[in-house]
Amino acid sequence: MKILYSSCFLRRYKKLPASVKSAAERREALFRRDDHHPLLHTHKLKGRLSGLWAFSVDDTYRIIFEFVNEDVVLFQSIGNHSVYD
Repeated sequence: MKILYSSCFLRRYKKLPASVKSAAERREALFRRDDHHPLLHTHKLKGRLSGLWAFSVDDTYRIIFEFVNEDVVLFQSIGNHSVYD
């Protein structure tokens, strides 16, 4: 699976604490192996974010993404649950 990163994702990622970056990298590695692994809590988003998906980095942070096709995923953003509020 190929993962692309939006400029929004990259900007937000740079501002994260080192511990969250480390956790995000571990979860991304897991996501690459199994995008629906139970630890990720991968789910479709609703409302304004309909069409996007998210998975958990930890209890506070999540990565919002979209499936571009069966081989490509675009990471849109990373942050807490108010990331698009």
